Amino acid sequence: MGEDIEAHGVRFRILGSFECWDGQERVRVGGPVHERVLVTLLLEPQRVLPVFRLVEAVWDENAPATAAHQVRKAVAELRQRIPDGRNLIVTEGPGYRALTTPEQVDLSRFTDGLKQAREATAAGQSAYAATALREALDLWRGPLLSGSGGSVLCAASAALEERRLTAVEQLFDLRLAAGENGELIGDLREFIEANPLRETLRGQLMLALFRSGRQAEALEEFAKVREFLVDELGIGPGDALTDLHHAILQNSPELAAPPQSAGPAPFSPEGSPSTLPYDLRDFTGREEEVRELLGFVDEAPGTGPLIVAIDGMGGSGKTSLAVRAAHQLADRYPDAQLHLDLRGFTPSEQPLTAGAAAEALLRMLGAPGERIPDDAEGRIALWRRTMSSRRMILLLDNAVDESQVRPLLASPTQTLVLVTSRALLVDLDAAHTVSLGVMPPHDSVALVEGVLGSTRARAEPEAVAQLAELCGHLPLALRIAAARLRKRPRWTVRYLVDRLRDDAHRLAELNSGERSVEVTLRLSYEGLSAEKREAFRLLGQHPGAEIEVYAAGALLDKQARDAEDVLEYLLDMHLLQQHETGRYAFHDLVRSFAQNLSRGNDPAPERGDGSPGDEEAARAVRRLLDFALGATDAACDLLFPGRARIRNGEHHRWEGELPPLNTPDEARLWLEREQNSLLAAVSLAYRWELDRHVGLLTANVVFPLDLRGRLEEFRELSRTAVAASRRLGDPALLRLSLSNLAVACWKLGRFEEGIEMSEEAFALAVSLADRRGEAKDTGVLGLLLSALGRYAEALPRLERSIAIKRELGAERAEAESLTSLSNLYAEWGRFPDAVEAATRAVRLSRSIGAVDKEVEGLTDLAVARLGLGAVDEAADLLRRARKLALDVMSPADMSLLLALSAETADRLGESAQASEWADSALQLGDLSGAPMREAAVGNIVGRMHTRRGRYALALELHQQAHRAASGVGYRVEEARALAGMGEALAHLGEHEAARTHRDSAQRAFDAMGIPKDE
Repeated sequence: MGEDIEAHGVRFRILGSFECWDGQERVRVGGPVHERVLVTLLLEPQRVLPVFRLVEAVWDENAPATAAHQVRKAVAELRQRIPDGRNLIVTEGPGYRALTTPEQVDLSRFTDGLKQAREATAAGQSAYAATALREALDLWRGPLLSGSGGSVLCAASAALEERRLTAVEQLFDLRLAAGENGELIGDLREFIEANPLRETLRGQLMLALFRSGRQAEALEEFAKVREFLVDELGIGPGDALTDLHHAILQNSPELAAPPQSAGPAPFSPEGSPSTLPYDLRDFTGREEEVRELLGFVDEAPGTGPLIVAIDGMGGSGKTSLAVRAAHQLADRYPDAQLHLDLRGFTPSEQPLTAGAAAEALLRMLGAPGERIPDDAEGRIALWRRTMSSRRMILLLDNAVDESQVRPLLASPTQTLVLVTSRALLVDLDAAHTVSLGVMPPHDSVALVEGVLGSTRARAEPEAVAQLAELCGHLPLALRIAAARLRKRPRWTVRYLVDRLRDDAHRLAELNSGERSVEVTLRLSYEGLSAEKREAFRLLGQHPGAEIEVYAAGALLDKQARDAEDVLEYLLDMHLLQQHETGRYAFHDLVRSFAQNLSRGNDPAPERGDGSPGDEEAARAVRRLLDFALGATDAACDLLFPGRARIRNGEHHRWEGELPPLNTPDEARLWLEREQNSLLAAVSLAYRWELDRHVGLLTANVVFPLDLRGRLEEFRELSRTAVAASRRLGDPALLRLSLSNLAVACWKLGRFEEGIEMSEEAFALAVSLADRRGEAKDTGVLGLLLSALGRYAEALPRLERSIAIKRELGAERAEAESLTSLSNLYAEWGRFPDAVEAATRAVRLSRSIGAVDKEVEGLTDLAVARLGLGAVDEAADLLRRARKLALDVMSPADMSLLLALSAETADRLGESAQASEWADSALQLGDLSGAPMREAAVGNIVGRMHTRRGRYALALELHQQAHRAASGVGYRVEEARALAGMGEALAHLGEHEAARTHRDSAQRAFDAMGIPKDE
């Protein structure tokens, strides 16, 4: 546990003057504010401390007005100055969290040492407890910040000083019990001088003096303390000290030092025994891990055992790595190289006790039975004495946890200890940790090739890559798959790949002889407590690639912090992975295993068979979906103000904990991070036939899909909701789902399909007397008809929609229809009417804070103003729209806004700015999934290039716009594209073709009733 800043990265020393080290380099973090903020965070690692707590720690009650700003600035500078500071100090909610490991902070190591001493004392391991206390106390250099930290840190420092003195007293007790007496007297006097009121220390000094044959001095010490206490406090010594005084006066035999056993002498083996397993000839990959391990051994200082703890999920190759390293280091440790399976995760076996392990190791060294003590503590003591005198490698394989390993370690020693475990051994002090993940793809392919043979592997390179992917790049799975292929020469790699694609049976395929991925995973699973096993099964129901803590809380029916504890435990057991703080993921094969546990032998658990496991999973899935609905409700309310909340009396409202969704930024970030998980949640609900959840959740999820331009997913999700609503037989939910599907069809240019959906939805709304639904669906129908150039049919429907929405007070919905009406008027050439409609849309949107709808209104108003020739006013409107548009517009709509901005700039003579916006409009994203916007943007930019005399480029843009518009029947932009092509061709000298295109455009304009100057 001693300080070792050379062998590690960033380390913090706060027990005394503050120090930050990066390897051998001292890091200067800043001034007093920086140090106090950082020390306060390090006092409570892994906990979120709000800014006001940090302000109190820095300034007490005299904080300046800018205190919160100074704290935030200090944190930002700390992140810059400390290596990897951005990952070390993270922002969470109202404050900050220090993501340090226990070995990085001396206080954490001090606390761990005290904990280990308590556990060792309770287990009767006094010598180990004393060692743990010594190493913990060696970390102490003084009070926090050397006592200069202000009242908050001074209070924390006082509490830590009390813990230190208690540990000092415990150590003296252990040393007295071990037979030390005279050698303690000087140390005790030193501590008493600094802490004269500690009666425990006084009693220990009296006892040490008495046992050293200095009875008179012991009695004199009592007289001194009695006089001091009376003078200082007006009280006498306590009962314990008084009783000790009486016992010394009577020369009580109970005070005699306990008899000490010298213990067995170390055993000296003959020769250089080695029980290491053979090193794999086809060992593949892990070069970086091997280099790291060997580098630690080369550079590590100190006199204690060199400990390397290798952790990873079952089948990740921990033992193979440890054996490879042990063989490479064997010549440096000539006395012995021992391998012992501790049976932490072995089928039908109990983990070895420390006593049994010590006996096994002694026998490996050739110790005769009569030299091995009968009691466990004696065997452990003999092993540790033997270990202390030898230079050897000890490979403790398959450990269940730290407590199984710790009693087998001795200090000082020149032994190298390699420990492998499926659990992260965080409490194994001074250990260098090597955590194994899955193999990189190229190493996975090389491993398959090494086992299968290069000829067969190189004959099917794509299939081998897919095999590695389906095996999750897990070494055990790769070896089993390759071994199966080697045993079946008629099988192609592709054939096995096809068999592995069946997720329900994949684990069964990865089974060869005594080796099985499923058995390996089951051992880890069965090593969990009943509560953790249940949690593991329930987490397997999560449909997304990653699990965040609040969703986990819903699945587990726990608060988020408690759920995070479970997730962190499973992470330490390598049953979960983590690629980002706060987000957890299953390895593909572990997910299959978890789902198989819930599935049992029933291939369709969603239908339910009444079994307890099925009911457990069903309740968890329902909670997860209720959570998803509650969270998306809250997020969408913030991002899309004025939207209509779906009311459904039969649905249970989520009453559990939600993630922080207090601002639009928080809501936007949460939806972006959870988008794919939410899509998967809808599919999960459909599989479980929770059809009401399907419809209601889809109604929320389509909002962010629309915002991000994921229109095909918008449509597919809506189709799923329609199917679920029909299966449920709920006409209200069906109307809602049909309406959303119609909107998706409009955005994708599937106008005829959209009309069919909106007409059915409208009929349902009328039959249900659903006025809001009637307004929505007649408005959508107007949109679709307008896109087809059927303005005369579209106009009354849009007007009817607006009238009903105004009557219902649905401002957001009314603003939406007003922009549609404005767009219709503009396309029809009725620009004054377009201005009126768009102006009201902007006013309504602003009144309810619907920024997304305000941007749409401003854009349509600019189009109308351009139509009237008011280019300056249009430019100002577009400037306002651009300022508001960030994060509230889809890529396709943003492209249109930029294209219109380019047109206004060009008409105002701002050529450079126009070119920049035009290029951005064309390059912002792939518009092929939004054909209406693709056509409009192409035509706008094409006309600009025609005005500039770049006719070939203009022709190309108009042709592209024509393909997009004609492909979906978007008539007005189809006509505009024809007109633009005619103009460009005329300038290029192709007059006949130009005339043909112009005539076609004019006929289309006439059919739609659009004025000739369009």
